[in-house]
Amino acid sequence: MEEPLKHVVYSKNVIEFVTVAKEFCDFLESAEQYPRREFITIATRIIPLLYLKASMLPKLDAEMEDELEKTVDEMTYAHIQNKLELLMGRFNDYLEVFNQDMQRSDTPVISYIAEDLADVYQDLKDFISAYRIGVTEIMNDAVSVVQSNFELYWGQKAVNTLRALHALLYGEDELDEEEGEEEVKEEKRKESWFDRFQKEWSDDDEELS
Repeated sequence: MEEPLKHVVYSKNVIEFVTVAKEFCDFLESAEQYPRREFITIATRIIPLLYLKASMLPKLDAEMEDELEKTVDEMTYAHIQNKLELLMGRFNDYLEVFNQDMQRSDTPVISYIAEDLADVYQDLKDFISAYRIGVTEIMNDAVSVVQSNFELYWGQKAVNTLRALHALLYGEDELDEEEGEEEVKEEKRKESWFDRFQKEWSDDDEELS
């Protein structure tokens, strides 16, 4: 029987991926703390590193019959997406050129940076939550799932978003918040369903206390 700490889930490549994935998730969770240009600058540095480390993950077969529990629910996903939409503002959308629908469409296919990053976040956060449990079989399956999803799904999302962010960072558009934009963002925050839900939740807690 293989000794736990000699299992591949403790290998250098996996540990390095875990580290970068956690940094990426922490970065998105605190996105509202950054000015737009600084956020884009950091994103264009961490996404290539994330892609590199994911490409070096081992391919593992699942060891358990049951699927891993998902920890990123609809509310958490919407919260991440909403804060990224507010941060990106009018720069959120971009033309997608690697979408299969482009082959059958006469009009450009629009994608959204906030949605793409939230999709990547969802896979990585689910992975981290499972990996940190510390049970070798669960860690093994977490690596298996995130590596497979990288190849099939979120890896393409990451590079597509990187392309869009690169064009913004080195383009001619003024990325800094314009006069009055912060007020508009604040109004949008007030209008977001997530914030309304949070307020209603707090009101309910006050009534029960």
